[in-house]
Amino acid sequence: MAMTDPLGDMLTRIRNGQRARMDSVVSPASKLRARVLDVLQREGYIRGYSEEELGRHAGLRIELKYFEGQPAIKHVARVSKPGRRVYSASKELPHVRNGLGITIVSTPRGVLSDAEAREENVGGEILAEVF
Repeated sequence: MAMTDPLGDMLTRIRNGQRARMDSVVSPASKLRARVLDVLQREGYIRGYSEEELGRHAGLRIELKYFEGQPAIKHVARVSKPGRRVYSASKELPHVRNGLGITIVSTPRGVLSDAEAREENVGGEILAEVF
């Protein structure tokens, strides 16, 4: 059966892996997932990721990050879903937890955090929020 929300699946794998205190989790690879992981790595929410083979398909091994035994990601949620897309202009991008968290935005200039999108003055689809 086809997966209807691949990005939501990856975020759920990260959430479940951190709750189970795993060092890393594996998710099927795609360009969008890799760009979202780039943002999470730049912002310091994961240690990193690498591509690996999963049988005939490529996969992404995501190295999870912990701080003093607690997960670096307290909350991760999908905002724009397949049934309801959410878009925002650069001036109207939401602030997560008064700037303590980030919003991941898919823009014409690539997948960016909300701060990077405001700096480049571009809006787009709000993919997820993380804090």
